[in-house]
Amino acid sequence: MTTGPSAAPASTYRLQVNARFTLHDAAATLAYLHDLGVDWVYLSPLLKAEPGSDHGYDVVDHAEVDPDRGGAAGLAAVSAEARRLGMGVLVDIVPNHMGIATPRENAWWWDLLLHGPSSAHADAFDVDWEAGAGRVRIPVVGDGDAAAIEVDRSAGVVRYHEHELPLAPGTTTLAEQHYELVSWRLADTALNYRRFFAVNTLAAVRVEDRRVLEESHAEIRRWFDAGLVDGLRVDHPDGLRDPAAYLDDLGELTGGAYVLVEKILEPGETLPASWATAGTTGYDVLGLVDRVLTDPAGCAPLTALETRLRGGPLDWHDLVHDTKRAVADGILGSEIRRVVRELRGTDGLDPPLDEEGALVDAVAELAACFPVYRSYLPQGREHLDHALAEARRRRPDLVRPLQAGWQLLVEPDLAVAERFEQTTGAVMAKGVEDCAFYRTSRLTSLTEVGGDPSEWSIEPAPFHEAMALRQRTWPRAMTTTSTHDTKRGEDVRARIAVLAELPAVWSAALDTLLALAPLPDPSFGNLLWQAVVGAWPASRERLHAYAEKAMREAGDRTTWTAPDKGYERAVHAAVDAAFDVPAVSAVLDEVVSQVAAPGWSNALAAKLIALTVPGVPDVYQGSELWEQSLVDPDNRRPVDFDVRRGVLARVAAGERPPLTPHAGDPGHAKLVLTQVALTLSRNQPHRFATYAGVEARGEAAGHVVAFDRGGALTVATRLPVGLAARGWGETVLPLPDGVWADLLTGREHAGDARLSELLADYPVALLIREETP
Repeated sequence: MTTGPSAAPASTYRLQVNARFTLHDAAATLAYLHDLGVDWVYLSPLLKAEPGSDHGYDVVDHAEVDPDRGGAAGLAAVSAEARRLGMGVLVDIVPNHMGIATPRENAWWWDLLLHGPSSAHADAFDVDWEAGAGRVRIPVVGDGDAAAIEVDRSAGVVRYHEHELPLAPGTTTLAEQHYELVSWRLADTALNYRRFFAVNTLAAVRVEDRRVLEESHAEIRRWFDAGLVDGLRVDHPDGLRDPAAYLDDLGELTGGAYVLVEKILEPGETLPASWATAGTTGYDVLGLVDRVLTDPAGCAPLTALETRLRGGPLDWHDLVHDTKRAVADGILGSEIRRVVRELRGTDGLDPPLDEEGALVDAVAELAACFPVYRSYLPQGREHLDHALAEARRRRPDLVRPLQAGWQLLVEPDLAVAERFEQTTGAVMAKGVEDCAFYRTSRLTSLTEVGGDPSEWSIEPAPFHEAMALRQRTWPRAMTTTSTHDTKRGEDVRARIAVLAELPAVWSAALDTLLALAPLPDPSFGNLLWQAVVGAWPASRERLHAYAEKAMREAGDRTTWTAPDKGYERAVHAAVDAAFDVPAVSAVLDEVVSQVAAPGWSNALAAKLIALTVPGVPDVYQGSELWEQSLVDPDNRRPVDFDVRRGVLARVAAGERPPLTPHAGDPGHAKLVLTQVALTLSRNQPHRFATYAGVEARGEAAGHVVAFDRGGALTVATRLPVGLAARGWGETVLPLPDGVWADLLTGREHAGDARLSELLADYPVALLIREETP
């Protein structure tokens, strides 16, 4: 009989559960994951979602596990198999919002549409009924298409193309309904229900209401009462009215289970220590791992290249302000106006402002100047002070409304202050992650969720300081390198990072590519061709999908709602040229021939570091082999677990792969590394109880990152191109006392270990100190 799971995982493995890969499929995969060394399985959202939903973040019914995903029987199967193997189960939950794209599927939303403010579920949704004169506005009507709205009295519904909504009892006309079908264009300015970001089909849920919390979490409570689930990952806590109070409620509901939060921290920001959570989902560590493997010498030449392509220098902070301001004025204008309505309805607005437009302008500017995702008053008051000072600097014409709004928004007990906090995170996410990240291109491996691309690299010493602090403060937080939300898979970023070591090579290649396949925006061309190189070889279909999303998210030349056909045609022609123009393919092949091997080195280094630094490492589905996905939905493609089982079986039989991948090699070395590290951390946790950096000595000391976790010692190559040019020479790594065995090669080392010997086979090593019985 295998022992049960620990209170906190040693590691997790994320599975995307959907109709193609159900909970029953997940259960059948657990034995492989256990053999890989995984401690807990980590499941994407499971509650019933919109029909056909691939991701599960659009829950329509909190009361049941989605039948399309395997239902309650599927979750029971996963849990039973996990228990047999001694594994835990971590589940992603979505407390902030529900899917409303298909109203009939969501009984709560249907009832709200049917009965309006008197609905038994009216309090579940964050609707400003007064602003809509007692009606909720549904922005679905196309331009000049109102005549297509049909009232079907016999069926008791209102239809508009594929949309079907209920007809209120005793009514016969549209004007009598508790909802109003309005132009889709009004979503930016006139909606009166809170959404997830700017997604009209995701309506926010008020879990701050205890009854709503209980009803929306009854099934989740059952999971814990029945012993089916061991921990939770909370999606988008920044959308909640009071994340700290919610986490306290969740702790009570789950009996103090292991809980993580998908909180994006800006550089230098810390998670509130009072929160009832083990920590974040790890984007903060991802950024540090990427940057310790980035060559600082590449900053100047690649910045110069971007400046040349843009026709002038890029000020990242000004760009962020401007994209956030555009979001606050545009797709999130309805949310900004709701803050203003609450401000104007709050006692103490001083001086009183007769002109609503000035206050809208001021609140939008404060949101644009807000330096982090949100505050949690009274914690984070300094961010509001910063926003006020920056807004006054940028907009001296708004001093009076800025001051008037700010003095209420800093009051933690005011409802309007909480609403502003809920809004700034959405402005940041849409303005930066989903816009500004696509407008800068000097080194796109740095434009990743939770990262600041203006922060180029980090040296090993401050990296060690950050990891030692993490060991002291958040030792059970998650670490990650790839997720369903990352803009580029971990090995795409690892390959792109090599360009920082080869800036002249990349500059020349890019000039040739832009000459062979001209683009209206050469700077966007830099971003596009980096993605192609990072993912190459990739299918035409995947690259076209990436190009479309990237240029529309950038939003400066074309958008989702107003595509520029000529611009998009040119971008897609460049993608086609990669396949159809031999000269373009030749340039790509030449660049890839120079970056592939050092890219694999970076990939193995990043993987081992992430698996062994303080925290709970997560392996995103499939990333134990080479992970060359691009942005979603590309990173949610099906995973071939049969291939992975086959590789693992050969490893178990004693096969040890070479470092350099060959044709058809999916990344055997990476799977070996993953299996060795995960198994060690699961079976010998005492070797991971502390953290201390280990500094090399010699002429190539800057090419290694090493640290001792308390009996497990990680050694990883950094800047492999430069290392190849100079070699290790006499550089040594002074090992702590004892004899150390490399789990990848079986060789033993002690004292001053020569790195030329220690890393002769692989660019990484995982050493364990021999222990006396």
